[in-house]
Amino acid sequence: MEKIWLKSYPASVPAEIDMSELASINEMFARSCGNFAERPAFRNLGVTITYAKLERLSRDFAAWLQSAGLRKGARVALMMPNVLQYPVALFGALRAGMIVVNVNPLYTARELQHQLRDSGAEAIVILENFAHVLEKVIANTAVKHVVITGVGDLFPAQKRWVVNFVVRRVKKMVPPWSLPGALRFRTTLARGRRAPLEEARPQQEDIALLQYTGGTTGVSKGAILTQGNLVANMLQATAWSRDILGEGQEIIITALPLYHIFSFTVNCLLFMKLGGLSIMITNPKDIPEFVKTIRQVRFTGMTGVNTLFNALVNAPGFEQVDFSGLKFVMGGGASVHPSVAEKWKRVTGRPLLEGYGLTEASPLVTVSRLDRGYTGNIGLPFPSTDVSIRDDSNHELPPGRDGEICVQGPQVMRGYWGRPEETAAVIDSGGWLHTGDIGVIDEQGYVRLTDRKKDMILVSGFNVYPNEVEAVIAGMDGVLECAVIGVPDAIVGETVKAFVVRKDSSLTAESVIAHCRQQLTNYKTPKQVEFITELPKNPIGKVLRRELRPPAASPAKASAAV
Repeated sequence: MEKIWLKSYPASVPAEIDMSELASINEMFARSCGNFAERPAFRNLGVTITYAKLERLSRDFAAWLQSAGLRKGARVALMMPNVLQYPVALFGALRAGMIVVNVNPLYTARELQHQLRDSGAEAIVILENFAHVLEKVIANTAVKHVVITGVGDLFPAQKRWVVNFVVRRVKKMVPPWSLPGALRFRTTLARGRRAPLEEARPQQEDIALLQYTGGTTGVSKGAILTQGNLVANMLQATAWSRDILGEGQEIIITALPLYHIFSFTVNCLLFMKLGGLSIMITNPKDIPEFVKTIRQVRFTGMTGVNTLFNALVNAPGFEQVDFSGLKFVMGGGASVHPSVAEKWKRVTGRPLLEGYGLTEASPLVTVSRLDRGYTGNIGLPFPSTDVSIRDDSNHELPPGRDGEICVQGPQVMRGYWGRPEETAAVIDSGGWLHTGDIGVIDEQGYVRLTDRKKDMILVSGFNVYPNEVEAVIAGMDGVLECAVIGVPDAIVGETVKAFVVRKDSSLTAESVIAHCRQQLTNYKTPKQVEFITELPKNPIGKVLRRELRPPAASPAKASAAV
């Protein structure tokens, strides 16, 4: 297809990016730390570190990693929410020539064990609040080096002591744990300060991240994102925002965790390239504290998901925030509801824009024009990105026809870590990434997302894969078989609903939910359970989840909603 979207580009945005501008994320980091040395880089709970300090601390952590015997290409897992230690460990690992494995700190022991074993991670940096989970599984992994950190570890001494004491003793947010041989984060920095560093000089083909996702099917897999993939998406975002964002003056609110690929690329990489300041929100669910934090700063950008924006516009005091400097707000992870976009515009005076992407594309594919208002579509393909709408036979469809969204571009992953067959299932022989999402492109090149081809469920922007939840439920003694679907929810977009065929009539919906809570992160846990006598299946016995979706689902015979 001709790139019909180019006629809708802003005049200043190029059709192609220049990949020779940067060899790696490491090179971008070095440039920004030199150009913006005394400017603030990250702020968390009122404490700020400059680019110069970030450079020094990441250098010390990189030196420690090498002194500990970890070699180039070793996988280093980072299991932290938005705290200052995250960017230090991230860039330290990259500077040491290692591969970062982002880990959701809310994972259960089963989920954590799978990711650590699958990635072959040899080291992990983990917030102490979650160390008890690691304790349960570390013996079954390749992890040899454990680094423990507290929320306040990079704060000035007095505040460090107060914050860590409150977290540990007052709020009791750190369950007991035992990990013999583990080092404190501050200890690794002190040791690294005395050690030499052989600075890595990665090239675009070198792997930077293993970013775990369920992909379009199956269990969680590591998307191989190279330095070139991340550089490309960062340069694409830079080109797209050049009329809106400037160097050394931007402040972005970072509520989405940096371990999430959307926040990682936009809030971390893009804004660091621009010499911006990222205000890190450790617990965005605490809306009153969130509002209090952003009332203290005249920010220029923000990213989030529909559920967060909805909570903010309904929060007391949000209307008193200073929005006069706000240049753009971008929703990702899940569709922004029109009602939320309308409320946002009414309260802030600024539009709420949308983008579309997936982990396998680093992640951005299409983005709304930053100089336009909310449209309900997912925007235009990025520079150097091709989008093709395909039918089930992989034939390209003309504008106006619904089909699977397929993507080509320098931001598309190399493949799934250790899974060549699953890679081949999503990247065809022509190099097109098949997203599993259904969409349509109009005559002006704007893309609209219409449905999902696969059965993935989106809860507040996080992927839930029915196979995983079904496997947990099927492990219960009283379950004969089960199927899981997503059902619409006004707050989080979708929630998980389980249909269960019992072999023990005493099994209750409450016991199914309680069992899942022990095995799954909260957002993956079913909020509804319905017992039925038989699952709909095709002639070869495959469960037909689509027939369970409303309004096809039968009225609940015995159900519980939590």
